[in-house]
Amino acid sequence: MPEMFNVLPPADALKVLLDRLAITIRSENVLTAEALGRVLAEDLTAPHSLPAFPRSTMDGYAVLAESTYGATETLPACLTITGEAPMGRQCTLAVSAAEAVLVHTGGMIPQGADAVVMVERTQKVDATTLEVLRPVAPGENVVGVGEDVMEGSPLFPAGHLLRPQDIGGLMALGLTTVKVAARPRVAIVSTGDEVVPPESVPGPGQIRDINSYTVASLVSRAGGTPILCGIVGDDYGQLLDALTAALKEADMVVVSAGSSVSARDLTAKVVGQLGEPGVVVHGVAVKPGKPTILAVCGGKPVVGLPGNPVSAMVVASLFVTPVVERLQGMKQTLRRTVTAKLTRNVASAPGREDFVQARLVERDGERWAEPVFGKSNLIYTLVRADGTVKVPLNASGLYQGDQVEVELY
Repeated sequence: MPEMFNVLPPADALKVLLDRLAITIRSENVLTAEALGRVLAEDLTAPHSLPAFPRSTMDGYAVLAESTYGATETLPACLTITGEAPMGRQCTLAVSAAEAVLVHTGGMIPQGADAVVMVERTQKVDATTLEVLRPVAPGENVVGVGEDVMEGSPLFPAGHLLRPQDIGGLMALGLTTVKVAARPRVAIVSTGDEVVPPESVPGPGQIRDINSYTVASLVSRAGGTPILCGIVGDDYGQLLDALTAALKEADMVVVSAGSSVSARDLTAKVVGQLGEPGVVVHGVAVKPGKPTILAVCGGKPVVGLPGNPVSAMVVASLFVTPVVERLQGMKQTLRRTVTAKLTRNVASAPGREDFVQARLVERDGERWAEPVFGKSNLIYTLVRADGTVKVPLNASGLYQGDQVEVELY
């Protein structure tokens, strides 16, 4: 009799794996302009204040706010224009009571001024006389020194995933290089006598390799560097050699297929020979993807995926993606989710988490999640879906009209 699984809920299984990993994060310096999607390897603080000088947010006139108090269109405040603040240069002008200096958006505020009157709320009487039609408050239409960020204040912690706006913020402070976590190298091994490369024409009983490429894409999206190690047949010695070589080359190994408990499923036995402690989880309370292997071998994570494409992608999303993120020290993830109403009932069995493929549709101005049912060995079950809906561990299903969360691909 083959050994049966002792399954764990996905969150518990992931915790078992991560608790066994002693992670050392490698780092490297990269150009900030090329750091989108990278994970910071150190805390960053502001080297100086931003802005470094008081700036106008409007085209108008820099004034002392008190010089405009009580101004109305019928009884305007009358000010003397003493000059114009230059753009891109130090402003040497100063403003006193009842004076105004012409300023442009982004220009430096002259000394003494504490507000800017929008040009639309003024009218010139002559070259040196200005009427202000509405009062301004101190600080109005002005960005003060350090109002964006103060010198020495924290910017981002280590483990922060850099977004487009973060790149701009770093550039604004002159931080043109950053120290980031090196991309984890993830070796991907596909197994099975029936599996052939995608460029081959499959013969009778053969199928093209799918999982290597879906998993590689997930690894890339999570910030890792996939290493495709090819296809290994159902042979113990060949698989042991391939995984031993992969473990030496990479920071993590992912094996596709052979994770179940039948006579031809070798992955768990081979992984157990790669290093201590070996397999820490064999079987997860999830559908599809129950025959999942999680291991730590010589300090490196090894994940054994089921061979069916839907199962492999569900399991890779649950375990490969978070481990790749953890290997970079990532503090937050970018899971994109939307809410939608379920178009039909979805049955499940208590004691496992079901991941149902779903397509998003619009009906009468509302967003609906339409289940995409199909066997787990059919890749186009995934292709036709926009994301997944999770049926909770102890639920017996979901009902038509339920509000559900769809995690987008």
